[in-house]
Amino acid sequence: MKDMTDLDQYDVGYDIPAKPGMDEAEIQTPALVLDLDALERNVKKMGDYAKAHGMRHRVHGKMHKSVDVAKLQERLGSAVGVCCQKVSEAEVFARGGIKDVLVSNQVRDPAKIDRLAQLPKLGARTLVCVDDVDNVAELSAAAQTHGTEIECLVEIDCGAGRCGVTTTGAVVEIAKAIDAAPGLKFTGIQAYQGAMQHLDSYADRKAKLDVAIAQVKDAVEGLTAEGIACELVSGGGTGSYYFESNSGVYNELQCGSYAFMDADYGRILDENGQRIDRGEWENAFFILTSVMSHAKADKAIVDAGLKAQSVDSGLPVIFGRDDVEYVKCSDEHGVVADPKGALKVNDKLRLVPGHCDPTANVHDWYVGVRNGKVECVWPVSARGKAY
Repeated sequence: MKDMTDLDQYDVGYDIPAKPGMDEAEIQTPALVLDLDALERNVKKMGDYAKAHGMRHRVHGKMHKSVDVAKLQERLGSAVGVCCQKVSEAEVFARGGIKDVLVSNQVRDPAKIDRLAQLPKLGARTLVCVDDVDNVAELSAAAQTHGTEIECLVEIDCGAGRCGVTTTGAVVEIAKAIDAAPGLKFTGIQAYQGAMQHLDSYADRKAKLDVAIAQVKDAVEGLTAEGIACELVSGGGTGSYYFESNSGVYNELQCGSYAFMDADYGRILDENGQRIDRGEWENAFFILTSVMSHAKADKAIVDAGLKAQSVDSGLPVIFGRDDVEYVKCSDEHGVVADPKGALKVNDKLRLVPGHCDPTANVHDWYVGVRNGKVECVWPVSARGKAY
């Protein structure tokens, strides 16, 4: 297997889309391009916000699946570590040197639990979410087998309707079981309201979070009444972090998409009714695509189709232009409406994908660009790590 840090062994156009020092125009398409200046500004801005509000920021690694991006977020944004959704994904970050890793999901398969229990041996503080008291014994047995400690957050379903318990009584019951289990530590609560992150209206998002915050406060009070300390209350995303930060109960954020932004998040509105990609955050993540046919006068065909992106949240938006529009895609083709014939063959366009997370997961590399030059090429380290 090739060393992904040694780019000299790779061929541009076969193994990788570009190498450092190349002009942006030479990048082989379709490719993921990061605007490094915009990315760094986003990361620093969120880090400054978290620090000013006394919050820890655990960045969401499932968004970018990149050790390099996570380390940038630690360096420039004072991130404390990452959260991710799968054990194999967590292992990539731990192996890559990230020292604080939360699997913000439930782990029930015995083989996965066994791997989870070995993550501390890689030097990473290891946390996981629990929503079933039966899971406690499973985690405890694995931790004892490997002589490690797994920290546990009881997950509350605060509106997403997926995993998590819904009553304070259930939170207390599971927390007590964790406290009594060898090899485990009760560390706090996971309370991420995912269902409202993409609601366009600020008022609608706030209404959902008001309910969630009240639920979390009740759970913390219930734990306190039983003499159980709650070190972390973790949650918050790009569409809601300001609510959790000012709640008086959350102390850790889990924002992910703010660093890259995508077309779907870009449509949501801030408190002043402004789109959040027009001031709050910058687009830093693009699919670079090339025009490969213009046989029809009013449309250009580009090389970024379904296999280069996820369209679950809609079609991509062409960045910085209003004279052309991406209107349709099939496996390997994208159709761009070009009524004025502005494009020509081999022109390149930057596409803002509808959803950054699954789009990143279909590529092997990020190409970091600054001032028209390729500055770095980073692997999508955890691509395919879905176990």
